[in-house]
Amino acid sequence: MSRIPAAAALLGATLLAGCVVAPAPYAPAYYPSGYIAVAPPPQRAEYVGVAPAPGYFWIAGSWSWIGARYVWRPGHWQAPRAGYRWVPQRWEGRGERWREHPGHWERR
Repeated sequence: MSRIPAAAALLGATLLAGCVVAPAPYAPAYYPSGYIAVAPPPQRAEYVGVAPAPGYFWIAGSWSWIGARYVWRPGHWQAPRAGYRWVPQRWEGRGERWREHPGHWERR
């Protein structure tokens, strides 16, 4: 009698060993060349307000491609960095493909 439960457990383990859980296939919107097949959404309007201290400047919010979708990164006030200038983020379009050039500090 003890053979039946053992055989059933072995059969169940054998059947489950062939199961694989994988994400559903989809057409990626990101190309290996770094271009994205989905145009960025329009820029959002933001309330800038007053700088927290003299000399601060506003870095506008922007859309970034994260994972498989666009994510809004809100703008913020930034203190200047001596010897550097801020280069804003921009999107470069080539036909129906887009490439992000993130904002960054550049030495003067």
